[in-house]
Amino acid sequence: MGKYVSAAEAVKVIKNDDRIYVQAAAATPTVLTKALAERASELKNVEVCHLHTEGEAPYANPELKDSFHVNSFFIGANVRHTLAAGNGSYTPVFLSELPLLFRKNVVKLDVAFIHVSPPDIHGYCSLGVSVEATVAAIENAKIVIAQVNPQMPRTFGDGILHISEIDYLVDVDVPIYAHDVAPFTAEEEKIGEYIASLVEDKSTLQMGIGSIPNAALSKLTNHKDLGLHTEMFSDGVIDLIEKDVINCNYKGTLRGRALATFLIGSKRLYDFVNDNPFIEMKESSMVNDTARIRKNPKMVSINSAIEVDVTGQVCADSIGSRMYSGVGGQMDFIRGASLSEGGKPIIALPSVTRRGESRIVPFLKQGAGVVTTRSHVHYIITENGIADLYGKTLSQRVKEMVKIAHPDHQEWIDKAYFEMIKCL
Repeated sequence: MGKYVSAAEAVKVIKNDDRIYVQAAAATPTVLTKALAERASELKNVEVCHLHTEGEAPYANPELKDSFHVNSFFIGANVRHTLAAGNGSYTPVFLSELPLLFRKNVVKLDVAFIHVSPPDIHGYCSLGVSVEATVAAIENAKIVIAQVNPQMPRTFGDGILHISEIDYLVDVDVPIYAHDVAPFTAEEEKIGEYIASLVEDKSTLQMGIGSIPNAALSKLTNHKDLGLHTEMFSDGVIDLIEKDVINCNYKGTLRGRALATFLIGSKRLYDFVNDNPFIEMKESSMVNDTARIRKNPKMVSINSAIEVDVTGQVCADSIGSRMYSGVGGQMDFIRGASLSEGGKPIIALPSVTRRGESRIVPFLKQGAGVVTTRSHVHYIITENGIADLYGKTLSQRVKEMVKIAHPDHQEWIDKAYFEMIKCL
């Protein structure tokens, strides 16, 4: 085979018992994964590992469990069913450490599926909107197969690789997976206001995707000289950058540049980052490195949770014993912000679920994972206020947390906790 081949030809190199790493998020190379799934009848025990991916994941079909096993480092909706069905598993790992699993050969890779921009006149491609652990995967996989797409933005940073580093290239012309900005609810807007009230001028921000981060960003238009050092960002930062609210002039790490490891947003976002030297896409071992995060003065880390107990234990990866997402980079940034001079680690969530169940609870569900411990927590925010738990005793924390629970649930939460500890 030559370097340029069809997807069907490229995946013929996959053998029984191989382990494949798939580039994540909006850069998911689904042309390659679809071609892989079409070879299911010819393959046995192929492990497909990745972080959150976008698009269909046909290899995750439980009917193909003899052919493929899904190993998620962060569980997305498209493969969540695999754990219950028996053809999937979850590997807990901080996003900052995932590249080390490959570099130390703890998780040995046979093949990497990647998604890149076309080579420039010098032969260099870009990993575009998702770097995360893909650089380490490329370095350590025996074979690298790239989906080459003119619609992939060219970004600066660690995701630049020469065509000589790629074994097979598959030409495609498909849109990058996009999410339009969703309107936020009144509760989310209130949470955004509380978050914004804690952000000082010259702060550096980390936030995820979704309505709450976007609501917070919408309240920062009158701030000055903010920085961006974040695992990922979406459309909410564009207006702030264009208005010079976010200029990164006072960051301690990579001053003058916005830093991320992957992006998910609308086509507007992808057009904005294309060939934009203000945006640096770096490997997660650098972006999520607590030692680098803490160098940013006034580092503000904004993360979410599934539920939080009244002592400050944060469950963000499971619903009881059922795995839902993953550890990701929450602890990397919670700790980094905590150690930053003037830093503020924040957990923000609505006080109730869509079913009206309280997300502030006297104790976590049986089997729930503690992603952020009570000793790491500083601020918990709901639409009902801000709970400042740092340096507080357990009984003081309970009072703070009950105040930010939904009014319909406050009495029983308080009562249930104290009845529980009397039995200990």
